[in-house]
This record gives sequence, structure tokens and C-alpha cells, in this order.
Amino acid sequence: MAFAGGIPGERGQYNGKVTLLVVLSCVVAASGGLIFGYDLGVSGGVTSMDPFLKKFFPNVYRRMKEGIKISNYCKFDSQLLTLFTSSLYLSGLVSSLFASTVTRVFGRKASMLVAGVAVLIGSALGGAASNLYMLVFGRLFLGIGLGFGNQSIPLYISEMALPKHRGAMNIIFDTGVGIGVLIANIINFCTEKIDGGWGWRISLSMAAVPASILTIGAIILPDTPNSLIQKDNNLEKAKRVLQRIRGTNDVRQELDDLLKASSISKTTKDPFKKILRRKYRPQLVMAAAIPFFAQMTGINVITFYAPILFRTIGLRESSSLLSAVVIRCFNVGCTFISMFVVDKQGRRVLFMLGGIQMLATQVTIGGFMTALLGDHGGLSKASAYVVLVLICIYISGFGLSWGPLGWLVPSEIYPLEIRSAGQSITVAVSFFFCFLIGQTFLAMLCHMKAGIFFFFGGWVALMTLFIYFFLPETKNVPIEKVEQLWKEHWFWKRFVGDEVDDSIYKLDK
Repeated sequence: MAFAGGIPGERGQYNGKVTLLVVLSCVVAASGGLIFGYDLGVSGGVTSMDPFLKKFFPNVYRRMKEGIKISNYCKFDSQLLTLFTSSLYLSGLVSSLFASTVTRVFGRKASMLVAGVAVLIGSALGGAASNLYMLVFGRLFLGIGLGFGNQSIPLYISEMALPKHRGAMNIIFDTGVGIGVLIANIINFCTEKIDGGWGWRISLSMAAVPASILTIGAIILPDTPNSLIQKDNNLEKAKRVLQRIRGTNDVRQELDDLLKASSISKTTKDPFKKILRRKYRPQLVMAAAIPFFAQMTGINVITFYAPILFRTIGLRESSSLLSAVVIRCFNVGCTFISMFVVDKQGRRVLFMLGGIQMLATQVTIGGFMTALLGDHGGLSKASAYVVLVLICIYISGFGLSWGPLGWLVPSEIYPLEIRSAGQSITVAVSFFFCFLIGQTFLAMLCHMKAGIFFFFGGWVALMTLFIYFFLPETKNVPIEKVEQLWKEHWFWKRFVGDEVDDSIYKLDK
């Protein structure tokens, strides 16, 4: 039984090379990943800072400082504290659904511009916050920015890149996420030492830097040829942009494919309704399953709450922040490795390797903490650093697989007529489970204790099997021809059936 399926890499390849404009466009667009990563990393850091807790979450601060006898696993259990972290993702969920229409009607650049401006507003509110309401309101604006950015940026990169380089180019986005978390951890480590207790304001306001890059880039960079044809039917402009980004005048084959895809797209009045049709069942399942599984790896447990987690096992405030910096260095390094091998080894191999690595380390960490960390006291310094090493191994597995591929694969599997809707579903599902895990993790940690690692380990085992059986290999396949993979897949062909012919561009009657 053939599980992978695929179109030979040579079939349907287009003329062109990696041009400076493509690299610049992808790097600037990936500043949206930097924003996402920075917001992920900064919240966990500032919520471990005493001055921040004292000002906005005094009950949590008192539990830490006043000698109240409480379980190690429950010190930070506060619904207000988790609301600060997870409100961003609830806002992102709602805004990503609106972003679908903006991206389809006004173009990828329009959504990127909205994302940049919203994050600028949110970072200003967060840095200047004088009460909890202002703090959460700033997070809501950041969520709007992330909803629009995460919906449009992966599509922008996938449509700008050549098929044979699409994987590496798209992983630039997740590399931006990893670097953003790393920068946030470094800034938190430095600002925590500022006398006067106002360092958290710098941490929350620095998201304005990548937001400025994204805003300027969205103004000056070209939109994708796919978007220009879809929203304006401007063939000449699309052809000029295509020639510039491919570095050649011979773009006839790719332009013809874009026009055929656009013809189908223009017959689609309601892409959200259309994606529910049987022929799009594979894409709909992947649109929901991949972001769901990506969140159930447990990565946001580490990203949101790494400093808190390290304080739980007995490290001091500065040591916990420094430990968070170390694990993000591992993540960024492995994401770079993934960038260089994903278009050679393929998506499925990296999913398999990363899944096995994450499962092994989560089970080991859970067993280690079950044996050595009780409700009171802490781990020895040596044991705490063993946990740190294991988490570094875990996060390097995520950096090879679900981190970058969780954004790459959804952005390349949708045909143009449902692409914006499909990506919106992916982002909305991702944000929903970000919100759910962010809102419940501290309570789960309090009640499940070290069993939390076994819980996520079980999900990692399930998702690895799901990828093995149900995801075809997409490396080197032109984005407008990926739909053919589902017809050739052992399971999904029963849903796609004869609705997709060999050209895969037959118009709906």
C-alpha cells in the first residue's frame, strides 16, 4: 500500500531562478513570523517578572512571596494571568476569519498592512499600560495583527516562491517565529534586571520593531501574481511581476496555469461553503487537523510558560529566563536545518523524525519529574538542568518538524478557489487551540502535575501516525498542481474521485 503518493518532481516545473526580489519579499513577509514569535515569547517572560505580577496580578505575587504553602505545580494558577496570555489568540481567531475576505478581495498585501498597523497599536497600548484592562486591550490588537498576518503571509510566500524552493522559502516564516521568541527571551532576561521595575514595558513595546518592517514592506513590495489575477484580472501587471520574481521573460507556462486556476476561482462566490464539498474533503481535514496537532505537541506549554515552568522546578527568576533563551537557540538552529533539507528530503520524513524525537523526550521528562519533583520543595540544581537538556532535545524535534511544517504544508495544499478560506480555517483552528491551551495549561499543570507531559506525548504519537497514513508528499510540486496528489493518494482518492481530471483545472459546470 502506497501511503505517500506524489507527482514526480520534474513534471510541471517552471522556468526561473531565485531572485533578489523573491528573497527580499519573503524575508520582509517573514517579519510577520517575527511578530508572532515575539508575542509568544514575551508574555511568558513578563509573567514571571515580580514587578509585573505585583502590578497586575497581586494574588499570584502574594502566593509566591508570602510563604503560603501551595503545590509547586499550582503557584501560577490564575485565570486572570492566563487571560492576559490567551486573549491574544481569541482575538486572532476571530480576525483570521475576516482576513480571508480581505486577502481574497483586496490582495495578500492588504492583509499584511492591516497586520502591521494593528500590532503597532497593540504594542503601544501594552508598553503604556496602567491597568489590566489596558493591558488586555493591547493584547486584543496584537491578536488582530496576528490573525491577518498568519492568514496572509504563508500564502504570500508560497505564491512568490518557485515550487522547488517553496519549502525553504516558507520556512523563513517559522524561522522568524523562532527568532522572535528567542529575541523576546533575551529582551526579557535583560529588562528583568532594570532598576525601578519598569523593564516589562520595554518587553511589551518592542513588538513595534518587526511590525514597522512588515508595514513598510506591505506598502513597497509587489503583490503576488496569483493575487493580482484573482482580484484585478490585471494580466499585464501579473506578467511583469512574474517576470521580475522569476528573473526570466519566459513565464508562459506558469502564467497559463495561474490563469486557469483564476478562472475556477472566479466561479466561487462563497469559498467557505465550497470547501465543504466532498472533492475538497482532504484539504478541509488537513486545514483543521494540522494546526490542531501542532498545538497538541505541547510546544506552547514550553513557549508561553518556559520561565514559569523552570521556576516551578526550582530555578530563580534570572535563571529561568536564561534557560528559556537556551531552549529557543536550539529551536532556531533546528528550524534552519529544516529549511535546508525540506525540499530535498521532503515533508513526511521530517514529520516522522521530529515526532519520534518529541515523543521520546516528553515521556522521559514526565517520568523524571514524577519521580523527583513533589508538591513542595524543588529539584536539585543538577536535576533541573537535566530537565533543561531534555526540553532542548524536545524543542529541537519540534523545530525540525511541526514548527515549520505546520505552517508550510497548509499554505501549499489549497487550490486557488479555496486558498484564502482554507488558510483562514488553519489559522482560526490554530488560534482556538492556542487560546484553549493558554487558558487551561496552568490549571492542567496544577491538577495533572508531571502527567501533563504524558498527555501531550500521547497526542504526538497519534499525530505521527496520522501524517504517515494520510499526508501525501508535496515537495517540488507546483502549488497549482498539488490538488492532483489527492487523486493519487490511497485514501483520499475515494473523496476526490473523478471530479479532478488530469489537467486538474476543469471548470465547474
